[in-house]
Amino acid sequence: MLRQALRRALRACCRGLGLCVSRHPVLFLTVPAVLTAALGLSALRRFQPEGDLERLVAPSHSLAKIERSLAGSLFPLDQSRSQLYSDLHTPGRYGRLILLAPPGGDILLQAERVLQTHRAVLGMKDGRSSFIGHQLGGVVEVPNSKEPRVKSARAVQLTYYLQTHGSAAQDRLGAKWEAEFCRLLGRRAREPRALRLYALASFSLARDFHQTSVLARTKVLVSLVLVLTTATLSCSMKDCLRAKPFLGLLGVVTVCISLLTAAGIFFITDGKYNSTLLGVPFFAMGHGTKGVFELLSGWRRTKESLPFKDRVADTYSNVMVTYTMTSCLYLITFGLGTSPFTNIEAVKVFCQNMCVSILLNYFYIFSFFGSCLVFAGQLEQNRYHSIFCCKIPSAEYLERKPVWFQAVMSDGHQQAPHHEANPYQHHFLQHFLREHYNEWITNIYVKPFVVILYLIYASFSFMGCLQIRDGANIINLLASDSPSVSYASVQQKYFSNYSPVIGFYVYEPLAYWNSGVQEDLRRLCSGFTAVSWVEQYYQFLKASNISAHNKSDFIRVLQGSFLKKPEFQHFRNDIIFSKAGDEHDIIASRLYLVAKTSRDKQKEVIEVLEKLRPLSLSKSIRFIVFNPSFVFMDHYSLSVVVPVLIAGFGVLLVLVLTFFLVIHPLGNLWLILSVTSIELGVLGLMTLWNVDLDCISILCLIYTLNFAIDHCAPLLYTFVLATEHTRTQCIKSSLQEHGTAILQNITSFLIGLVPLLFVPSNLTFTLFKCLLLTGACTLLHCFVILPVFLTFFPPSKKHHKKKKRAKRKEREEIECIEVQENPDHVTTV
Repeated sequence: MLRQALRRALRACCRGLGLCVSRHPVLFLTVPAVLTAALGLSALRRFQPEGDLERLVAPSHSLAKIERSLAGSLFPLDQSRSQLYSDLHTPGRYGRLILLAPPGGDILLQAERVLQTHRAVLGMKDGRSSFIGHQLGGVVEVPNSKEPRVKSARAVQLTYYLQTHGSAAQDRLGAKWEAEFCRLLGRRAREPRALRLYALASFSLARDFHQTSVLARTKVLVSLVLVLTTATLSCSMKDCLRAKPFLGLLGVVTVCISLLTAAGIFFITDGKYNSTLLGVPFFAMGHGTKGVFELLSGWRRTKESLPFKDRVADTYSNVMVTYTMTSCLYLITFGLGTSPFTNIEAVKVFCQNMCVSILLNYFYIFSFFGSCLVFAGQLEQNRYHSIFCCKIPSAEYLERKPVWFQAVMSDGHQQAPHHEANPYQHHFLQHFLREHYNEWITNIYVKPFVVILYLIYASFSFMGCLQIRDGANIINLLASDSPSVSYASVQQKYFSNYSPVIGFYVYEPLAYWNSGVQEDLRRLCSGFTAVSWVEQYYQFLKASNISAHNKSDFIRVLQGSFLKKPEFQHFRNDIIFSKAGDEHDIIASRLYLVAKTSRDKQKEVIEVLEKLRPLSLSKSIRFIVFNPSFVFMDHYSLSVVVPVLIAGFGVLLVLVLTFFLVIHPLGNLWLILSVTSIELGVLGLMTLWNVDLDCISILCLIYTLNFAIDHCAPLLYTFVLATEHTRTQCIKSSLQEHGTAILQNITSFLIGLVPLLFVPSNLTFTLFKCLLLTGACTLLHCFVILPVFLTFFPPSKKHHKKKKRAKRKEREEIECIEVQENPDHVTTV
């Protein structure tokens, strides 16, 4: 009784809202329009792109950032300007170049051309070059050699670091140098030379990340045109009075202006645009047009004999309860994405935008679009044409006109031999579902094939969920034909034999002269190619036959002999000495490690990081390991945990919120099972489709949860509340009531995704794949799986049948026959 009373109260509130809109349509039409004009123009003036890619996609509170700060405080960059590994603390300003020999060629035989390019770069101001051996790529070693010797190499990588730290003016000069560096190599790459050049600078990743938005501009406009066209056509009918093509058009326009208002609010609050926000229009459109089509479907179910204001109120009463609940779930799930539990700034910014967009979307749907519905209802009541807005002529007048005029101006109802109870049933989608699809999907011979189809679907989904991959590779977010992607693919192909240089920092005093400490250091560095002052010093002592088994001798020989030799002077920047009186001590030092890797370089580097970090706590030597790429590699655990947490909280909130709105508790269970099936299906199938878990796929998974609830909830609620005799009749009634709106929305949603396929960007490819799977899986469940499974699983409809039989029997008992004296006269009471 409590659930029934609460449901009636909510419907009464929505009915009151509908009456308010129908009585003041001009007000509810004007306020959103003025709001959009005021805030939308500010969005154009305050537009500013986000340039810090690390801030967006790297975890905000990661251990790697703490390690970077500690390494930077121990070994400041300005104290090691001449060292190759000085960018271990921060990427800084740099330019990197890969020179690739033609197939079958040897880069070592092209030394003159390499030096020409090298001199051209050095001719630029404020540049300096660094080169080490493991930057040779595609190396072939001399066979049967006692020591590893290089026979040939396919590629060489040169790195140029800039001295731009500590000054904003120097940083601006460094930015100009990088731009000129890329232009120079671009010009040399176009020259008819045998060597192919691939360049990368510090700003390249951010530039190519933003390039996705530039490439997608026209495609987003094409997508909008396709959605407008689909919505307009799907709301059309032969009946010129009851067709609502302009309402379908205005529904999409309503969502667009709500998004423009949300963008204005975002930029007014000093928000910066990034390419991940490209998904907001598609996410908001999928929810907004669902409300539009449900309102149109609810309008068709109202009685034509009622005044248009009462029809609007009844429409709000039937539709807005469910739409309000699903909008609240959008706000809750994406609101959780803005919480401190989310450690990725791009996800936070996206979720904040989605919350504002959904809130404005809901307001604009019941106000702006509701006012449009009021005006359209008034035109219909006064018998005006739905397109030309002119009075529909009488049947006698139409009979005297040509056939084409009759087809354009006839309402299709007044000329029928008998008037149907519901003329809206002639809508082509409703007619298809009622006359053809409902009978086919509930056929007993179709059900076994649907069960087999679901088993196949579940098998592939489960198989994909077992193969989830980390998406920490930043290349997945860049334009696919950008210079950064080309550089990364060549680097992965020819330079994947070794990991990046890993800084090994010992941050406390250590007894390096102790044999036990020496053995611990060797054990920690085992399996790596180490560039170590410790190991070089030990060899120096052995070669010089010098004994240094105590602290004083060890430091005296180190400072007095070893570090003064020219070949070892570069190790000065790797050791920090302290002096207390006449006694010196080593308080910190650093080594460099390079790991041997295979083709899956990133995964193996993550494994190295996960193995070394625990050792820093368990061993007697206190150390940290760091490389700038570790900041992005901390992405993995967060990529897995965040969507699972948000999905779990969302499903729990669905259970709590719908418990009071659904008459039968099994409706909650069916909703949770359906949403879980769709969520796992999208997760598994996108993995099989080579989509990794990155910030875009995480956001798509959060959206999948809400999109599934948006479409499954009305269908399940109607089925649970239906009073027909059998489950089959109940599911037919549910599909007839909500199937048209679901089919219209998912069709518009999927057609709007098609232009994304033609944007040459990995980000949009991921967005297209995930959203396509979201729409397809939801459509499969709403029109195939649920209609079949609900016919032979609870809830049962027998109690409704018993109630109807009891009422019919009661009526039969009340009926009596009064027989008069005249046996031919019978009166029924």
